[in-house]
Amino acid sequence: MKKILGTTLLLLGVAVLGQTKEDSVQFNRISTEILNNGKGYNELRELTKNIGHRLSGSEAYEKSVKWAAQKLKDAGADKVWLQEVMIPVWERGKESLHIKTANGSWKNLKMLSLGNSEGTGGKDISGEIIMVKSIEEYNALPAEKVKDKIVFFNYPFSQSFIETFKGYSDAAKYRVTAAALTAKKGGKFAIIRSLSSAFDDVPHTGAMRYEDNVSKVPAVAVGNTTADELETLLKNQKITAKLNSNCGMKGEKLSHSVIGEITGKKDQSVIVVGGHLDSWDVGEGAHDDGAGIVQSIEVLRTFKKLGIQNNHTIRVVCFANEENGVKGGVQYGKAVKENNEKHLFAIESDAGGFAPRGIALDMDDTKRNQIKGWSKLFLPYGVYNFNERFSGTDLYPLHDMGIPAAELMPDSQRYFDIHHTEEDTFEKVNRRELLLGAAAMTQMIYMIDKNW
Repeated sequence: MKKILGTTLLLLGVAVLGQTKEDSVQFNRISTEILNNGKGYNELRELTKNIGHRLSGSEAYEKSVKWAAQKLKDAGADKVWLQEVMIPVWERGKESLHIKTANGSWKNLKMLSLGNSEGTGGKDISGEIIMVKSIEEYNALPAEKVKDKIVFFNYPFSQSFIETFKGYSDAAKYRVTAAALTAKKGGKFAIIRSLSSAFDDVPHTGAMRYEDNVSKVPAVAVGNTTADELETLLKNQKITAKLNSNCGMKGEKLSHSVIGEITGKKDQSVIVVGGHLDSWDVGEGAHDDGAGIVQSIEVLRTFKKLGIQNNHTIRVVCFANEENGVKGGVQYGKAVKENNEKHLFAIESDAGGFAPRGIALDMDDTKRNQIKGWSKLFLPYGVYNFNERFSGTDLYPLHDMGIPAAELMPDSQRYFDIHHTEEDTFEKVNRRELLLGAAAMTQMIYMIDKNW
């Protein structure tokens, strides 16, 4: 009787966890297939080298739409379509930043205008630089100290956080708000220290925001080395800065997200896997987020190649306009609501193509605990962290509708060295690490499809 009871409890335990020996075998099949035959790395080379960076509204982005649609067809999607999205169009144009030191000489600084920033209309804007180390320090300054000045927000990316996304979140408010803060006190433009974990002179771009009824002054970023040099100079002398830039918003245009799916054999409830197809207009958009795009296509291809009979519809979404508007994610969520589509789960890869370390789970505790019960299946593949609670930016509209959402968590230590820079190139991506991320997402979707 004890033996029978023990066996029964063991079987109940397996049922509760939702994992079996068959699942372990299937995990191995998935990993083996992707590591040996996966096409994601070669497809990333095509995307980055043949098309390059893909800013929303650009000709290159439109080429990437056609590319992604074809790759989904090649992967075996039953259905591929384009979802219309109205996107904001921002162009960089020529730009330069110079400083003049006490000896009267001008020096050119490496810089990038922040995304969605207005420029100077091709004219020089100059003034004295004042430096602050925090928003609190800036807020304490009287307006007369800021009026007609250039404000340098010299807040460093914290090296103290082991999880570098926390350092990024801590510093991101300076990129987002520097222009509006400067304008409110009559400043001419803002300079920020890049949101960078590296000790180099590579400037990082990224989206900023203006506020209603506040003047739209330019905002630019400089790399860490330049920021340190500028700080040293400002301690000893008056520094004048001169900015000339042609960037600015150019209205809106019709564009598309790209969607492909394999139909569920049991029902048409949808499981989403995706990334964003656009990138900034520097580098090649390899880690951010070409990696997420090819990993998502790899999920679909692997299900087809291994003949896994998916119960529910598995849908790959290549979102438009994540970087400077999130219009693709918003439009997808709107369509889900309008069409009354049932979604079971959504996962995005938008944290780079480095080796996977975990999957963040943005859902109720019951479902979180069920997924955590599968953690031993993932351990042999280096995936162990299921404790974080967040999801991809494009998935926020789905999460707000109560749909369980998640995000792949690669090793983050090098990501913010190259994020939103000219350094984000194909050469920075390792084949095995990229494909291991695709395997982890495929394994997760296999478990969701089987158990939900």
